[in-house]
Amino acid sequence: MKILVVAATLQEIEPLINNCQLPVINYPDTSNGHNLTNHKSLPFTVLITGVGMVATAFALGHHLAAHTYDLAINLGIAGSFDRGIALGEVVEITQDTFTELGAEDDNQFITLDSLGFGKTSYTAAARLADYDKMATIKYATGATVNTVHGAESSIITLKRRITPQIESMEGAAFFYACQQTGVPALQIRAVSNYVEKRNRDAWKIGLAVKNLNTFAANLLQNLGCVQ
Repeated sequence: MKILVVAATLQEIEPLINNCQLPVINYPDTSNGHNLTNHKSLPFTVLITGVGMVATAFALGHHLAAHTYDLAINLGIAGSFDRGIALGEVVEITQDTFTELGAEDDNQFITLDSLGFGKTSYTAAARLADYDKMATIKYATGATVNTVHGAESSIITLKRRITPQIESMEGAAFFYACQQTGVPALQIRAVSNYVEKRNRDAWKIGLAVKNLNTFAANLLQNLGCVQ
């Protein structure tokens, strides 16, 4: 099985890359890649897309036009609207939504779906349990945004409209690109902060990165990709 590991930034999965000696492709500058000359012979590749839905969609579209995979796994840290999910906890995103695609009609938001111009919500085409019977993390729903929320009014408005649990800047774009190219997709996130008025003192980025990378290393080992 050939696997593509996708992350927005190197920092989010650097422990995994270093410990497992994974080959890396960086967009837009592939010259910073590690061990690129050997990546075609290995069962997995890491694609660093850059932050945001535009960078993610472009990098995946460009890469998947020239390479085929049996599974794509999106790894990253994220914020949580759901206080029932602990800081540092790793979750599987089974459904994700482009929350800003649409139009405003005074105080009402009209989705792109309602306008008849496209689709905003995407469901994972794979489930972790199909690949790793030992994994027991929670399912969660995602919201993909251009601007992460940090104002109480906008947080309340979004939660009333779609009640998301996890917020990222790439998730739905990852699902979209994989769906368009027919690649089964998993999205795994570790919670670094709660979605609230910006409070860096409360963030647990180090814990989230540690837990995400530990989980990902175990997953790749169970899939037979690393020793």
